Amino acid sequence: MAFTVKFENKDTWIIMPQGELDISATEGFKNDVIQNYNEDKKDLLLDFKDLDYLDSTGLGSLISILNTIKDDGHTVTIQNVKPSIKKLFVITKLDTVFKIGD
Repeated sequence: MAFTVKFENKDTWIIMPQGELDISATEGFKNDVIQNYNEDKKDLLLDFKDLDYLDSTGLGSLISILNTIKDDGHTVTIQNVKPSIKKLFVITKLDTVFKIGD
């Protein structure tokens, strides 16, 4: 799993995961995102335009990231979610927990 980290502005990290966020990539992704966040605490924008697959372990890592960030009063927004991945959020009702944009 590769991902790119950029700044949209001084208040937001943009994280752009690519490929698959599954059991083999979840732990590294979660740890890297939280480590970057802890070095410079800002809101997160997860851009899923290049994310092709997400499984339950990937969802678990996103929940862990959200809980870490929420404790500091920051937000996680997800955008450019493919229909098959968005369906997973709807089925698990996580679409009510995460801010999901277009």
